[in-house]
Amino acid sequence: MLRKLLTNGHIRCARRFSSSKAIPELTKDRYNVKRGEYSLLTDGHMAFFMNLLGQNRVINDPSECESYNIDWIKNVRGQSRCILKPRTTEEVSKILEFCNENKLAVCPQGGNTGLVGGSVPVFDEIVISTALMNQIESIDEISGVIVCQAGCILENIDQQIGEKGLMVPLDLGAKGSCHIGGNVSTNAGGLRLLRYGNLHGSVLGVEAVKANGEILDCLSTLKKDNTGYHLKHLFIGSEGSLGVVTKVAIQCPTKPKAINMAFLGVESFDSVLTTFRRCKNELGEILSSFELIDALSLDVVTGHYKMQSPIPQFPFYILIETHGSCNEHDEEKLNRFLESAMGDGVVLDGTATNQPSKMKQLWELRESITQGLLMDGYVFKYDLSIPIKEFYAIVDVMNEKIGKDAVRICGYGHIGDSNIHLNLSFKEYSKEMHNKIEPFVYEYTSSLKGSVSAEHGIGFRKSKYVHYSKSPAAINLMQDIKRMMDPNKILNPYKVLPESS
Repeated sequence: MLRKLLTNGHIRCARRFSSSKAIPELTKDRYNVKRGEYSLLTDGHMAFFMNLLGQNRVINDPSECESYNIDWIKNVRGQSRCILKPRTTEEVSKILEFCNENKLAVCPQGGNTGLVGGSVPVFDEIVISTALMNQIESIDEISGVIVCQAGCILENIDQQIGEKGLMVPLDLGAKGSCHIGGNVSTNAGGLRLLRYGNLHGSVLGVEAVKANGEILDCLSTLKKDNTGYHLKHLFIGSEGSLGVVTKVAIQCPTKPKAINMAFLGVESFDSVLTTFRRCKNELGEILSSFELIDALSLDVVTGHYKMQSPIPQFPFYILIETHGSCNEHDEEKLNRFLESAMGDGVVLDGTATNQPSKMKQLWELRESITQGLLMDGYVFKYDLSIPIKEFYAIVDVMNEKIGKDAVRICGYGHIGDSNIHLNLSFKEYSKEMHNKIEPFVYEYTSSLKGSVSAEHGIGFRKSKYVHYSKSPAAINLMQDIKRMMDPNKILNPYKVLPESS
């Protein structure tokens, strides 16, 4: 029987910086990286930054610098002794011009919520934090286009434009702390890409500062603009390696008047695929999310956080969300779909709701997995695009390869766009386990014609594995573009691309 309401019980979302107190090894030591030929920071350099920004926006106290040097999952750690906090594009321009002339490496940083080490220094790069660049400059209620600075927090944007009847076409578990500039720079995907597409389609324009300090104004607010090359796409997904994004123009859809959700239990991955195919056929235009959670992923939040699942235990769970304009119509379609799927025995149990508080509880079950896994110990996290029929096979393969040594091997993610989040947790980091997992996990992904990075970017941790997804010619062209736009290689070095030969 379909459950119409969640079972009683309080579900809490525990989003913290990290569950572990341990400070990770320095990146240079764990990964044996050689420092590039960059200048060392001097008192003269610091005097320039102090004069430009003032003492309050230049951080050089080691204890205050620490949080900017460590990623939130505590996997990588740099040694920056200078954190700069500009407020304007012009200040970013002057910083980069100076750094380029003096060959000082820089690391752009937003909310520091990345999972691949792209937003923290590897050595002593100067961190340019966008935290104070947090203004929404315009909201066009007719076209739905907003223009904002790169440091705006995703959730804050969504709340402000929500008052105008709009929504950001991007929703992430880290929305309370991630910056829109970082989202654009990594081409973040999120929970509703199935409905609203990726940022290459939603971002109409960007303003970015090149390595030499030149401001590039591609801040178009037009849906159609076929004037020459689409230069904005150089910065969407390039992770600050070609320029620092300072402003973005985003096409925002109308906020849905009707939202419905269902949380279902099924026996096998084949049943997940059958349910997805049925969802697309029967829910069509209102389907906004289709998320997979396996049993061990749900166990993370029911075990570590004592959250309560609304249905009994199953090997796989499915979270479905619909967005529409007529609740009576959407609820009827969803109920008809659920009755049919359960009547055929494909879906074994489930709950459906359109109450905001209960929908929030369902999303917290899904969104708390990433953080909860850190409580297992050390976690190797992989964000992969794999053809949908083989979506879950990699979990079984890794279980067979190293299952006896792991605390947990689990998979969850976005079935709607073939993006699985594979997680392998251990009591502590081990170089031996690292070598067993990598590069095998990328070789296997490549053998299925998948992508080594679906939505989290390449960052530092995947730069040497790009060749598993891109041809030598494509990598050479990307390196040519990098050399042209950043000849001194000061922008986010050691990231995104392998070192050119």
